[in-house]
Amino acid sequence: MVQDRKVLDALDTAKTQWYHFTAVVIAGMGFFTDAYDLFSISLVTKLLGRIYYFNPASKSPGSLPPNVSAAVNGVAFCGTLAGQLFFGWLGDKMGRKKVYGMTLMLMVICCLASGLSFGSSAKGVMATLCFFRFWLGFGIGGDYPLSATIMSEYANKRTRGAFIAAVFAMQGFGNLTGGIVAIIVSAAFKSRFDAPAYRDDRAGSTVPQADYAWRIVLMFGAIPALLTYYWRMKMPETARYTALVAKNDKKAAADMARVLNVELVDEQEKAAAATAAAAEEEAARREQYGLFSREFARRHGHHLLGTTVCWFVLDIAYYSQNLFQKDIYTALGGFFLMTAFMLGLAVPYHHWTTPGNHVGFVVMYAFTFFFANFGPNSTTFIVPAEIFPARLRSTCHGISSAAGKMGAIVGSFGFLYAAQSTDPSKTDAGYPRGIGVRNSLFLLAGCNVVGFLFTFLVPESKGKSLEELSGENEMEAEPAAATNSYRQTVPDSGQSE
Repeated sequence: MVQDRKVLDALDTAKTQWYHFTAVVIAGMGFFTDAYDLFSISLVTKLLGRIYYFNPASKSPGSLPPNVSAAVNGVAFCGTLAGQLFFGWLGDKMGRKKVYGMTLMLMVICCLASGLSFGSSAKGVMATLCFFRFWLGFGIGGDYPLSATIMSEYANKRTRGAFIAAVFAMQGFGNLTGGIVAIIVSAAFKSRFDAPAYRDDRAGSTVPQADYAWRIVLMFGAIPALLTYYWRMKMPETARYTALVAKNDKKAAADMARVLNVELVDEQEKAAAATAAAAEEEAARREQYGLFSREFARRHGHHLLGTTVCWFVLDIAYYSQNLFQKDIYTALGGFFLMTAFMLGLAVPYHHWTTPGNHVGFVVMYAFTFFFANFGPNSTTFIVPAEIFPARLRSTCHGISSAAGKMGAIVGSFGFLYAAQSTDPSKTDAGYPRGIGVRNSLFLLAGCNVVGFLFTFLVPESKGKSLEELSGENEMEAEPAAATNSYRQTVPDSGQSE
């Protein structure tokens, strides 16, 4: 419709102003919390092992058994995958704002509940913790598609990619804050409850009060989420959802005029004058084009394949880093260079692991993950929020990010087992024989090659509006062309033979 086009054009050409940065902070704090909650568990697993799996006969402190460690660390990933699919779909059905609030409150409740995990035995505590961590991950999963979609729909087309990337960058600050909080809590407990070394007193080396330390670290994640809830609820629904999905052009114009200081009075009046029949015709036409339709497969099937496969293989490589402890062309180059540096680690792997060569290994490893963040780790988050239609945008981003989380599970746990030594006597305690780190690196390089090839399925998004990228402009033009053709070919009834 002409009315919603003018509202969206005003959004695309609006000057960058304070509200854009406010939206980055509000959406970004959700991602900050996501990162803190997902990665903080790795900071407390050693303490959980010392507290709940202490063996007085052992020469080393207690540690989580491999299966328990995998469950505690991985259950949130499973919840995240499910949440990305569910809340991504729900965000297109109910609106970004409503679902955004739901995910936030779920995160707050489950953060607190994780720290209050109870049980009369080690298994009971771990089972309760895993239960709440799953639902925490479920809420976190909703934040992925909604944060990206909201930011893409608020931004102008000139700075859209940078703003979505800024939201994603908050993940790094969340990880950093997790480490800082863990250090502060550990230092405070050590100062207050000083304990002897394990070799001097095995039982006394872990004081009973240590059971509070890990709980505080996990519960701290509720604080940033609570602080941003009020501001999230004050954000209006995005104009693109209101105009293109909810079919309320007047409200879309009013919301954007208020928050972006853009004069849209004329558009409001025109929207109010639009007939109900035209709105119904528009809704019926657009509803014919669903996620599982042939039309979607024709227009966007290869795009969805590209975003899902790229995110899947990227996260396999990215989350496998525990083995060693802006535009699409940037992503393409990132995959290529990740492949090169992983092969640079794998081919001369025996050279890197000999004494005197460890510095070179660290440098090559650092370059590998620099290029992961330089390109594909950011663009896999950005691109799905740009190239799909408004009514399917959150759903498709959720599908793409869920594929990524599946890759994260494979990278974090599959390769943890795969990278074990081929010599059974050299594997970590509790792990079976694997294919070794060198062969694992070759597999990861292969994943990067696959990602490199699939980037060619994804369109360039720089400098284009969301409607140009999704093809919604073409959809609007087709009925108009058909109407004009009809008017030209139907003879005038009053014309003589």
